[in-house]
Amino acid sequence: MFSRGFFLRLCVYLLFSKTEAYYGYGLIRCQTTSSSDIFYLEQIYFNKKLVAQYNGTLGKFEGYTNYAKEIADQLNKNQAFLKQEKKNEMKCTSNAPLMDVLLSKTVEPSVRLQSVEAVDSRHPVMLACSVYNFYPKVIKVTWLKDGQTVTSDVTTTDELPNGNWLYQMHSHLEYTPTPGERITCKVEHASFSEPKLYHWDPMSESQREKIAVGAAGLVLGVVILLAGAFYYYMNKPGRELVPTNDVNTCNPNPERTEE
Repeated sequence: MFSRGFFLRLCVYLLFSKTEAYYGYGLIRCQTTSSSDIFYLEQIYFNKKLVAQYNGTLGKFEGYTNYAKEIADQLNKNQAFLKQEKKNEMKCTSNAPLMDVLLSKTVEPSVRLQSVEAVDSRHPVMLACSVYNFYPKVIKVTWLKDGQTVTSDVTTTDELPNGNWLYQMHSHLEYTPTPGERITCKVEHASFSEPKLYHWDPMSESQREKIAVGAAGLVLGVVILLAGAFYYYMNKPGRELVPTNDVNTCNPNPERTEE
């Protein structure tokens, strides 16, 4: 964690400096590089500006304001403090195998494309392409009209964490339908070998349900009709069932025998 002396000195800087800082916070993290190397990083921000940090790759503190530079120089001369920072840094390297496993895993997103109510829009239709439960965080969602990328009337949220290492994101497209036009949501993610396309079906879910119910009712009606016709045929007036007799017990033309 942050050095007590480092943090106290920066708090004094926050209270008595002429920068009139009102908001300060610190970040501690194991940072990965493009070459998958991991290093330890401590950072202090005032008013969203980075004023000082400890970088494990350099093994020392750096200050980015005059006062923070003075504090960093004092801390870099304190061997006991630097030794503690090295211990903190070892926690990153010791957990590197676990981080490699986590970073190597991908979770394929589930995608739902649906129409939503358009509020205060000059277009009558709004589509939502919602992407759920994916990892890693980086993802790209693009709207297409007849294969051409759409950039206007599109709003997209940031990648929102679910709190379980997975993310979700939602993109909305406002548009005016044109006959024969195909609307597509294209999703690109590390879990896909190639981008996946999700085409919009203008038929609403309620319409599909009505059609399904109607089709089921039609099939049931046909079954009942056939059953009724069969029953009527088997029991219509004037039709008698003639029993068949075994040829061995009944002779229709018996010959008389002489006495």
